[in-house]
Amino acid sequence: MLPSLWVAKTGLSAQDMNLTTISNNLANVSTTGFKRDRAEFEDLLYQIRRQPGGQSSQDSQLPSGLQLGTGVRINGTQKIFTAGSLQTTEQPMDMAVNGRGFFQVLMPDGTVSYTRDGSFHLNANGQVVTSQGFALEPAIVLPPEVRTFTVGEDGTASVTTTGNPQPQIVGNIQIADFINPAGLEAIGNNLFLETASSGAPQVGTPGLNGLGTTLQNTLENSNVSVVEEMVNMITTQRAYEMNSKVISTADQMLSFVTQNL
Repeated sequence: MLPSLWVAKTGLSAQDMNLTTISNNLANVSTTGFKRDRAEFEDLLYQIRRQPGGQSSQDSQLPSGLQLGTGVRINGTQKIFTAGSLQTTEQPMDMAVNGRGFFQVLMPDGTVSYTRDGSFHLNANGQVVTSQGFALEPAIVLPPEVRTFTVGEDGTASVTTTGNPQPQIVGNIQIADFINPAGLEAIGNNLFLETASSGAPQVGTPGLNGLGTTLQNTLENSNVSVVEEMVNMITTQRAYEMNSKVISTADQMLSFVTQNL
């Protein structure tokens, strides 16, 4: 069996996974706070037929040797945490992090997850929650008869109520940052979990120690570039076609050998 068949097969498999990554990016082009993925490739083991630097004679060495590759694979995907564009919504519960950092979300099992999606809502108890009903951490609970809700760039949340025009502070939004945000585990619902690769969260006041500020009435759009993904999709398609052509050519070579033996 020609080794080129198996090498081309790994190319087809890798490009198929690459296309899956691209399609996921395009599918989430309108997802609030979404960060695009990039597939990363690596070559497989090499068959060393003649060792580079080996002695070709007593006084000479092989300059390059003979090394045959066995294909390619995707060894990982990396989240690209570049900022998305900011969109003004005029909704007081919409917030965005302008810079580094994540909102903290308390999960039902007591763990804390992290998100760039600031489209928050109120539940029946007046608590600020995500669209899935998970509470913002630290908790912010609005009193009854709220007239206005305001969040400052430093995360200070205040309200005014009917009959009391003086602002009342109801909480302070804290955001978290990571040494390696790309190491976070994506769990869906626009949420991430801490991992050993991401490092421990560094929680602080927005706007201090390199953390981004909080912007009210604003949402962060997906950082997916449709044009870039379309170009990547065309490149992937052509690479897939070339690997398919290798398999077709190898098949023709095998057919020629079998018909002439």
